[in-house]
Amino acid sequence: MIYILRHGKTEWNKLKKLQGRTDIPLCDEGRVMAHEAAEMYADVHFDVCYSSPLSRARETAEIILKDRDVPIIIDERLCEMGFGKYEGIERSFDIPGCPINILFEHPEEYIAPEDAGESLDELYKRTGSFLDEVIRPLEKAGKDVLIVAHGALNSCLLTQAKGLPRKDFWSHGIVQCRLTPLFDNAKDHSFITL
Repeated sequence: MIYILRHGKTEWNKLKKLQGRTDIPLCDEGRVMAHEAAEMYADVHFDVCYSSPLSRARETAEIILKDRDVPIIIDERLCEMGFGKYEGIERSFDIPGCPINILFEHPEEYIAPEDAGESLDELYKRTGSFLDEVIRPLEKAGKDVLIVAHGALNSCLLTQAKGLPRKDFWSHGIVQCRLTPLFDNAKDHSFITL
């Protein structure tokens, strides 16, 4: 099985700040969440873990897999979506006309504003290459894989793996420190790269 998991809570999560690629560490509550996940999933087998290079994801993976003989491989393609100058803004929905909100309300219409980091096309391209080059061969080989990353990144992986349209980008309800199967069933090898 292939599983995705979103990192534990950070101070910026608590403040509802847009993190993106800003490397914000786990807060104490986030570490507790990761330790609880380690206990909850102690009996779930993993052959390998792939993690975002950002410390909040990497530390979550390290806590969950502590004392387990599971290699953690850092892959730059699992870094969170970049939001450029909008990283660090607090409660964007309280800012009238904030262009980043279109991503969350109507992702199919999102065009990255100038200096706003990464477009959805760019995110789909790099996550699509990760799925095709890394995950497809491991899944076909019957390996159990844990992917520890971020909200937008994991939503993109799920949207592509399930062949969903961009309007359903946020439909998965990504919860922090909870395993989510990447495929609806173990025999689903289909990927759609948009």
